[in-house]
Amino acid sequence: MRIVLFAFVLLVLSCTQKETSEVIKWEAQAENITIIRDDFGVPHIYGKTDADAVFGLLYAQCEDDFNRVEQNYIWATGRLAEVEGEDAIYSDLRARLFMTEEEARANYEKSPEWLKELCDAFADGINYYLYTHPEVQPKLLTRFEPWMPMYFSEGSIGGDIERISTRKIQSFYESGMELPKMEVLQIQKKEELAEPQGSNGIAISGNLTESGNAMLLINPHTSFYFRGEVHVVSEEGLNAYGAVTWGQFFVYQGFNEKTGWMHTSTYTDVMDEYKETMVKNNGKLFYQYGEELRPVDSTSVTLKYKDGDDIKEKTFPMYRTHHGPITHMVDDQWTASAMMWEPVKALEQSYIRTKQDGYKGFRNMMDIRTNSSNNTVYADAEGNIAYFHGNFVPKRDTIFDFTQPVDGSNSKTDWQGLHTVDENILVLNPENGWIQNCNSTPYTSALEYSPKKEDYPNYMSRDQENFRGVHAIELLTGRSGYTLDNLIEMAHDPYLPAFKALIPGLVQAYDANPSLDLKDAIAELRNWDFTTSKESVAMTLAHYYGMACYSKAERPEGLYSMQWVEYWGSDWPDEKKLELFKEVVDNLTNDFGTWNMPWGEVNRYQRLNGDIRQAFDDAKPSIPIGFASGTWGALAAYGARYDNNTKKIYGTRGNSFVAVVEFGDKVKAKTMLAGGQSGDPESPHFNDQAERYADKEFKDAAYYKEDVLKRAQSTYKPGEKL
Repeated sequence: MRIVLFAFVLLVLSCTQKETSEVIKWEAQAENITIIRDDFGVPHIYGKTDADAVFGLLYAQCEDDFNRVEQNYIWATGRLAEVEGEDAIYSDLRARLFMTEEEARANYEKSPEWLKELCDAFADGINYYLYTHPEVQPKLLTRFEPWMPMYFSEGSIGGDIERISTRKIQSFYESGMELPKMEVLQIQKKEELAEPQGSNGIAISGNLTESGNAMLLINPHTSFYFRGEVHVVSEEGLNAYGAVTWGQFFVYQGFNEKTGWMHTSTYTDVMDEYKETMVKNNGKLFYQYGEELRPVDSTSVTLKYKDGDDIKEKTFPMYRTHHGPITHMVDDQWTASAMMWEPVKALEQSYIRTKQDGYKGFRNMMDIRTNSSNNTVYADAEGNIAYFHGNFVPKRDTIFDFTQPVDGSNSKTDWQGLHTVDENILVLNPENGWIQNCNSTPYTSALEYSPKKEDYPNYMSRDQENFRGVHAIELLTGRSGYTLDNLIEMAHDPYLPAFKALIPGLVQAYDANPSLDLKDAIAELRNWDFTTSKESVAMTLAHYYGMACYSKAERPEGLYSMQWVEYWGSDWPDEKKLELFKEVVDNLTNDFGTWNMPWGEVNRYQRLNGDIRQAFDDAKPSIPIGFASGTWGALAAYGARYDNNTKKIYGTRGNSFVAVVEFGDKVKAKTMLAGGQSGDPESPHFNDQAERYADKEFKDAAYYKEDVLKRAQSTYKPGEKL
């Protein structure tokens, strides 16, 4: 008994000593870091080393919104069901199919020393925050580990792994079945009704600017509050400003003194599905590959999930071929999903990007080729502007249609290495003086100086335009004399080209079949110039009519989204147009007592609390917004969710962090953040940018130390009580 007690005491002492030495280490590192909060709560983090800066960056992020930092890692590491219940267990299985915790740890261990130091600083910064803020109660993660960033190596919203359907995984791993086609169609329709995921990036040559300096519009469209605004500096050459996805240690969209980078979601084909031919032999699973049978990598994983107040477990098999994990069934065949999964290199590229001082270094960084889900729009102080369409692009045999699942038993369908950056679609300093990408075709990115479709394999890009791309080209063509202020104005131009395609046909249908019930509503549309504003009644009518078309109108096969709108505005039968518009007018009247509703009375901004999924309430304060959905071609996109149990529309995604940047002898920038920097409703920076957001009133970014100090509201070291 004494021996057992003695061993227990030694164990407690050992744990206490380890804890004490860890705290001493954190406190020593905190002495190397200074955090200055400016008048909008933006943290400017100064560290001696890059690792110090990362420590301070994560500490500051936790101060602003620990809830979102934790949530991102609960999701990324595959533990969502432990918080949200069994419905989330297939999200967790998806994460583990691509990387187990053991593999994440192994990836951390094989990382170069400099990257391991940053991963250590990531974990230490968060853990020190939790140590110094015992009042903060995590939902699940009471300790962060340095291997966790391996699961979250690039900062886009809706990255590659989210394109893998959890419903298809569930259907396969629960019943070995294919997801019913009707359910697949319902999922597709729901996605089409949602606000488009994506962004706008515009780079402008100094030849077209008033100052002679290159400019960059950084305009990601994400869910609101998905990223915070930060400035992170070290004595080792780091000095990056921009948006950071909560919980990551690199600026994802932003700039330094010499270079700026903006990512737009790419439609380059970077993921493929392989239908595998399975064979069972002596109780073991094999798959056909050419003339050979290869063993299927078969393991299992036990996942926890919340059930009321209890935590339960469920064990799943996991199968993998050399193509990737088995994720679903297609045509009664097990199907593997192939995508870029090199977390160490992806983290390296994400961080190295922020420290480049010119095009040469930036171009060399792109040779890492792990930025799989994004395009990159670029500008720099040397006067260069550039566009990289995709980055990770597997080489394929073009005799196969990789837009569909391919035969995994045929070795010719395998990826044949990666295309070089020079082989990928690339635009550098086009003669027209500007580059745009709005998740649209790269073949219109720079007018006649755009890349030519015939020069590239089909899998390099879809050749599909959208209304934001159309709008951007119209605005940019023939224009010069840019300043930061008029670039902001251009980025908020109210014209909506989708309604020019949709609404005249409705008016013509009415003229051919006049009805007294619709006369006044049609008159609003007849005299409309297709621009959005808080005061516009026509905007309200057009928005609801357009959404009704997406929900109920016929969709001819072979057309894509923009072409559907053009069809609904032209060839769709007149009686269908009028019938649907009558339904829209009646619904507005039922909801509001009149269809005659100014857009700003319907389209609102509201932030009631710090919840990740916001609740909305028509009876509580909100402010009018004149912006519109990117579906209609609005560059300043403002998208809503329609399952709120409210009659009014409340924005949830679109313009979130926005910056305009000018590169010269000194970098200048203006920025905007939806709502505010903090997720705490008690903070003065929870909603201090809301009215400015609605009024397009950008703030000056404090980049240089003297400017930061002039606007400093608080200066402290991690761990100090404010």
